[in-house]
Amino acid sequence: MPALVEIIKAAIFGIVEGITEWLPVSSTGHMILLDAFMPLDVNKDFKDLFLVVIQLGAILAVVVYFWKRLWPFSSKKENHFIKKDVWSMWFKVLVACIPAVILEMKWGDVIEEKFYNYTVVSIALIVVGILFVIIELVNQHRVPKMNTVAQITYPTAFMIGVFQLAAAIFPGTSRSGATILGALLIGVSRTAAAEFTFFLAVPVMFGASLVKVADYGLSSFSQSEMVILGVGMVTAFFVSILIIRFLMGYIRKHNFIPFGWYRILLGTFVLLYFGLWV
Repeated sequence: MPALVEIIKAAIFGIVEGITEWLPVSSTGHMILLDAFMPLDVNKDFKDLFLVVIQLGAILAVVVYFWKRLWPFSSKKENHFIKKDVWSMWFKVLVACIPAVILEMKWGDVIEEKFYNYTVVSIALIVVGILFVIIELVNQHRVPKMNTVAQITYPTAFMIGVFQLAAAIFPGTSRSGATILGALLIGVSRTAAAEFTFFLAVPVMFGASLVKVADYGLSSFSQSEMVILGVGMVTAFFVSILIIRFLMGYIRKHNFIPFGWYRILLGTFVLLYFGLWV
């Protein structure tokens, strides 16, 4: 069994993951900062795996919260047991995943080696924060063309996937931040943009977690590592449920400008902290 302090750390990481994965503030940036102040006492390979696979708890929260919207089979005979609208949504999600899959297969290792550092993270936090403020100010008098996920077309889904590449290349951009910004720019409402971002996360994050686990090897996990990972995932799940509920209520009446200013302040702090004191 791991030491109690490591279990507490895993729970704190789970709380931060559950909050920052769905809010457009960059979970990567927060994890890097948290690890600088409160590093897990584990080997590097497991830590790299932990910071990715902990997202499975957040994914499960999306699946549970939106279960009726995500499950493509119906119990009603008149629907022939198939929900065509849900299948259509999933096909759009898969289309949106294509750019990221191609990028990861070709340049995934290079990107991780070159760009996973505090400088890139902090700059991405600041730049995307500024973009959130600007785009929301520009969009405040525009009427969205697509107000529901069902109205998102296949070309629009693919374009949202292209915007997601920014997060894949530059950690600190925020996957949810990049996709929401992109969706807003091409005429998708805040609510539909957030929902599609949640749905898009399911295959993207699940696939990334499977790759990490496969590379690490199931037989390589110690009992202590399993406990740490389990605590982090369970905590991320319950916190994610609360954050998803909060965000869906928030965006019905408010814009993303406060998150933009928060990103700018956090990015500036990360840049100053690592640049001056570390």
